[in-house]
Amino acid sequence: MRERGQLGLPVVEAAVGVLLVLAVITGFAFGTPHPDGAQRQLDAYARDTAAVLAADAPRHAGSTRLEEVAASDASFERERDALDRRVARVLPANCLYRVETPHGTVGYPRPPGVPVGSARVATANGAVVVEVWYA
Repeated sequence: MRERGQLGLPVVEAAVGVLLVLAVITGFAFGTPHPDGAQRQLDAYARDTAAVLAADAPRHAGSTRLEEVAASDASFERERDALDRRVARVLPANCLYRVETPHGTVGYPRPPGVPVGSARVATANGAVVVEVWYA
């Protein structure tokens, strides 16, 4: 009869414990992919700003402020400064923005390589796009 060597149960438990500890350490060291909370927040800012502008009453003509600024070159030029001030009041102080209409743009040039939130609103005269990023 041949005798077989048998690994003791405490050695097996120790090996499993070491593997578990290494797995946990590796998880902390390399981390897990994290959804970009900043991007979601910027999209929310853009959507909220677009919703506010879409609900605002026009200052002169049109059904909403966005309809008014998208109506013509003349109405955009007349309302450009008011639109700029309104967007600046709606957004937090640490955000910059750009509002593109069919007849012009209000806000700041978008820097390359930064996360940007955006929202698009359809009007009778074309789409208005609101973009927001952190300053």
